[in-house]
Amino acid sequence: MQTKAADSQKVSQGQGKVPVHVAIIMDGNGRWAQKRGLPRLDGHRVGVDCIQRILKTLSAKGVEYVTLYAFSTENWNRPAEEVAGILEILQQALRGQTEALHKNNVRIVHIGKQDRISPQLQDEVAYAEGLTRNNTGITLNVAFDYGGRDEILEAVRKIIRDGVPEDQVDEALFRKYLFTGHSPDPDLIIRTGGEMRISNFLLWQSAYSEYFHTPTLWPDLDSEELEQVLEAYSNRQRRFGRVDPEE
Repeated sequence: MQTKAADSQKVSQGQGKVPVHVAIIMDGNGRWAQKRGLPRLDGHRVGVDCIQRILKTLSAKGVEYVTLYAFSTENWNRPAEEVAGILEILQQALRGQTEALHKNNVRIVHIGKQDRISPQLQDEVAYAEGLTRNNTGITLNVAFDYGGRDEILEAVRKIIRDGVPEDQVDEALFRKYLFTGHSPDPDLIIRTGGEMRISNFLLWQSAYSEYFHTPTLWPDLDSEELEQVLEAYSNRQRRFGRVDPEE
């Protein structure tokens, strides 16, 4: 039986045109609000409301996994009031959108740490994951309190704790210890807001991902532009270090 990961490899080798896994760095919420004379948190609220629209567009195109970078390990360094507001927005979003996502057959998975969020938010995360666990539609990975370096270190710690012999540690095994062990590597990573950096996102998994940067702020990313991004991806050649003999 062929797995979704195998399907992703097919796409990577040029046997398909649609990315199996799309990851998005959702940048620009605060700037979107400031441009309109609104508090930064209003931008984060609007940004959360965009998620279902984006999922609907990607799912309709055949994308099977979406990873959204919602809050990084470094975001704790923002002003305490903004951090508290973002945490509250996430909790409200989980409470208000989980049922709708479940009805749309979306599977919700949290990737990242949970020990620094409140017990109430932990409960909301557990409920969302439990309710949607057996859904067979698009998988939504919510990267919250997530950092690529932290993920790699945590994987190493788990391997050591499990006593895995050195000669058994290879890329396939290491992948299973990552937060994203249930997902294939992202084929396409989109960053909104015009910034040109990785920001500690999916460092291991993005080794051969295609990147697309857009100046569009996250709340303004609409289905039309997203479809244009997917079209641009479909025209890229992914060689993974190989040389096309016909060139």
